[in-house]
Amino acid sequence: MIVSQAFKGKTYAVLGLARSGLATVETLVASGARVVAWDSREEARAAVADKAELGDPMEIDLAGFDGIVVSPGVPLNKHPIAMRAKIAGVPIIGDIELFALARPTLPPHKVVGITGTNGKSTTTALIHHIIEQAGFPARMGGNIGLPILGQEPLEPNLHGMGVYVLELSSYQIDLTHSLDCDVAVLLNITPDHLDRYNGFAGYVASKARLFAMQSADHVAVIATEDEPSRGIAASAPAQLREVKAADIDPEAQLGWPSLQGPHNAQNAAVAIAVGQALGIDDATIMAALASYASLPHRMQTVGTHNGVLYVNDSKATNAASTAPALGAWPARDGKPRIHWILGGVAKSDNLDECAPYYGNIAHAYTIGEAGHMFADLLRPHMAVDDSEMLSAAVRRAARIAQPGDVVLLSPACASFDQFRDFEARGDAFAAAVNALE
Repeated sequence: MIVSQAFKGKTYAVLGLARSGLATVETLVASGARVVAWDSREEARAAVADKAELGDPMEIDLAGFDGIVVSPGVPLNKHPIAMRAKIAGVPIIGDIELFALARPTLPPHKVVGITGTNGKSTTTALIHHIIEQAGFPARMGGNIGLPILGQEPLEPNLHGMGVYVLELSSYQIDLTHSLDCDVAVLLNITPDHLDRYNGFAGYVASKARLFAMQSADHVAVIATEDEPSRGIAASAPAQLREVKAADIDPEAQLGWPSLQGPHNAQNAAVAIAVGQALGIDDATIMAALASYASLPHRMQTVGTHNGVLYVNDSKATNAASTAPALGAWPARDGKPRIHWILGGVAKSDNLDECAPYYGNIAHAYTIGEAGHMFADLLRPHMAVDDSEMLSAAVRRAARIAQPGDVVLLSPACASFDQFRDFEARGDAFAAAVNALE
């Protein structure tokens, strides 16, 4: 874990004791801080009872505290802890801010921070892969993988200093005040998480803060393919490198098996720019693009059955993130090839971002809470089966699909109506595919 003199003798409250909260408690205690921890779950409190004091920050006296560390899942626009902290004059922070505060005490290193509405996880993993292939020490954390505070600090090696690669959601950026990324990345911005912000402008402002924290001699890599991203690029204080999906040669992309589709062209363009900003040579970057393996539930090939490809894109929880997947398999000889499984808890009452790719879809299969609504929406444009259940959709698609077709789970919806999370939904899809006879 990361241990830092930056926290010695200080006092922190930690609200929320899931993975990042536990790692936070352990780091702070090992660093010599006084920690008062709380979680509504008794079993979570029991897990830290031998390490920290127990106390609800909504009830204890916060005078003298240096910070309240909260989980990114705490809605600061609604939770009363925000007002209580403001009255007490205590900053609300997250584990990424603690990492930022610890940086001066860590061995020499660099930080790459990646944000955006869609594509963050794939791009974070891809950049991490490129850095590792170049021989540099690397750690991946933030909104992906293990909590960054729970990982061992990086030591330089013969290739150079280590690089921390952080996927950063808007919630995490909201809780961060001093993270000066050596390279900050913005992929795209489309409406999302609007229940947490004062409209779309508030969401955009959250993303912009990552770049406002940068020093002028650092690098901002921004895909300027939407208006909000262009606005952030125009005001970024760091050295700007603008990229677009069109920067990628389609012929070259064919040689990157796990990076197909227009969205992955953007992801690759960003990753190439980051690699170059870190001083990695182009040959190493290109080889890493070819060897990269996709993350689970993100355009992940599940298998082939009777000549039909089955792809799990369960992570696509809104129309904007589904649209690129629909563009990855264009019609062949005028014949659409995609059998699209979609539905769940809708984030919108339309699929406008997907509409340009309707010509690629042979058949749609709707499931979940939004199934009936989306079935009605799509019927004027394509054949639709209102399947209701994911397993039924897979079976029906398997009966209809022809060799060379693609059965694509890309739901454009959250999963919570029928599944614990998008991972459980993707696993259920894979199980249904594996059960086909």
